[in-house]
Amino acid sequence: MIDSRQNTLNEFHKTTATLLQLLLSLSEEQLNFQPKNGWSAGQFGEHLCKSYAFVETLEGKTKKTERPIDQKMEPIKILFSDTSIQMEAPSAILPSSGKIVKNDLIQCLKDRIEQIKQVIQTKDLSLTCTDFSIPEYGEFTRFEWIWFNIYHTQRHIYQLENMIASNNMIATKRK
Repeated sequence: MIDSRQNTLNEFHKTTATLLQLLLSLSEEQLNFQPKNGWSAGQFGEHLCKSYAFVETLEGKTKKTERPIDQKMEPIKILFSDTSIQMEAPSAILPSSGKIVKNDLIQCLKDRIEQIKQVIQTKDLSLTCTDFSIPEYGEFTRFEWIWFNIYHTQRHIYQLENMIASNNMIATKRK
């Protein structure tokens, strides 16, 4: 395995802590500021919270893996690292169009993050999850699912940081 359980946990923690810190730094108004093209910061957060429901797949049915447990990591990393492509979210994880309540969003994220951390710490990450698969990739191991979500979150952190910088949202908050 490329990364140990501890390295995976560390990277997941570091990534989700950065996400929470970014969202917490925004006022409710900034969180819901709707740019002309794209999602608000709150919608990014809600989208990620919905995507973290993959924890149910991690805790679902599994089978022994008959390939390297990290085989699909590199293509996933490359895909999410390519900021020149715009991706479309599946309808199940699209954010709502209404106002995002900051405290509710943060609590949702914290709850899901804690559930995922528990899986990282206690489950066999080498097993393949069979309850859900992504059409282009097929079934993922628990290890690959976790890293898929780390890379997915890192992509949105990059987008959030750029959105905050371009809209001077933090600077406005401090005035």
